[in-house]
Amino acid sequence: MFWPMLAIALGFAGIAVLGVLGIRVFTEAERLGRQVAHSTSRINRAAEELERAAADAARTGDALR
Repeated sequence: MFWPMLAIALGFAGIAVLGVLGIRVFTEAERLGRQVAHSTSRINRAAEELERAAADAARTGDALR
């Protein structure tokens, strides 16, 4: 009777550990998704600023000719 109870207890403990790890993976994936979204918006902002600077530089170059 001891071994079946031990097997059930270890099985439950294993499932509990997998559940905790699954929750941790889920939260880290959400955090990574937020970081990717933030980085994407920063990159888009930088690209727009670079495009504006290039247009200004092109206009300045045309004015010097």
